[in-house]
Parts: sequence; structure tokens; C-alpha cells
Amino acid sequence: MFTGLVEGVGNLVSREARGGDARLRIAAGTLPFERVALGESIAVNGVCLTVVAFDERGFEADASNETLSLTTLGALAPGRPLNLERAMRPDDRLGGHLVSGHVDGVGRVEAVAPDARAQRWRFAAPPPLLRYVAQKGSICVDGVSLTVNAVDATGFEVALVPHTVAHTAFAATAVGDPVNLEVDLVARYVERLLSKGMPATAAPPAGTHTP
Repeated sequence: MFTGLVEGVGNLVSREARGGDARLRIAAGTLPFERVALGESIAVNGVCLTVVAFDERGFEADASNETLSLTTLGALAPGRPLNLERAMRPDDRLGGHLVSGHVDGVGRVEAVAPDARAQRWRFAAPPPLLRYVAQKGSICVDGVSLTVNAVDATGFEVALVPHTVAHTAFAATAVGDPVNLEVDLVARYVERLLSKGMPATAAPPAGTHTP
């Protein structure tokens, strides 16, 4: 699990075809990289990847065809800045919101406009995802936890404060660029629980005592 609070900005060094999928080489950049371990999870532009090799400069991760086709990682050019976050620890502060690193879809930057010292960004999003987006709710865009300011039938808007722009890959993101989107986990579970056909209560496992 992650929080959507970017810890550092790295970049894509290479994407090498391997047996039908790909291995990504990622420079750690400003990500705190001490005590990295094989097998740990790192969110790369909001995509949870597993470290399969590393050195003092960065790490490598395998990306399946599913990941390459359903996220922006399959088309990003080498050198592209990437938002990086290591998996949260049990004692970490949850400053953003709970993020799984499982991207739900790809959106696109539609507009960027000044808003006092901040910037107002508008993103187009796939209609099936917009049902989970609520005003003042949370959404993860390229691995960044953001608060939704407005939402309509084709997209949503957020405000990026100067710190967010300066310390994430949004500094190098432009109108027209694709972005990874992950909706709030709570919205998905609420829909599942309220969907037709779901029993109100589940039978206890065999051998479980019910008072």
C-alpha cells in the first residue's frame, strides 16, 4: 500500500523487451534509496512495481503486458520524469489516502490554468471511472494523492499547490499528456457492497460459534 505522497522524482532509463513483456530500468533520482531490498514494492507514476534488481543509482522492475497496455508505462519515452514512492510502513503517517498502486485507467491532461499561487488542472477521464469520483473526494493521478475540486460527465479538476508542482513530475507534464488514474478504494468497496445480488450477511465459516 502507498499514500500518494511522492517521495522523489526519478526517470525512465530504458524499457527492454523480455520474453513478450518488458523490464524497466528506473533512475532513483531524489527518492530516498537507502536500505532498498529485492522484492519490495515501489509505486512508479502510481503503478506498483516489484524491485528485481538495484544498484546505487536506481532499480529494475518487470512490467507485464497487462501493466504496459493499461497504464502509461508502455509508451513513456526514456528520460521521462517519474513520480516514485516506496511502500508505506505500518507506523507511517497517512498524509494522503490509501493507494493500492493498481491503476484503474488512463486519463489525459485537458487544461492547466493559474489559480492564485496554485494551478487548476483539468483531466479527462474514462466515463466508467467517473462514477467513483466525487467532489472533495480523493483520487490518485500519476501516483499523487489529490483532492477533487469539481467533477462532471467527462472529467474532473484539482488544484496543485506550488510545492506539489515543484516536487513531482507534474513540473514536466503538459496539456495532452496521458496520466495514470486510481480511484478511491473506498468507493469501489461501497459499490460492491451495495450492488444487487450481494447478500446482506454471509454465513459464518464452518465451526464458527455465533452467539
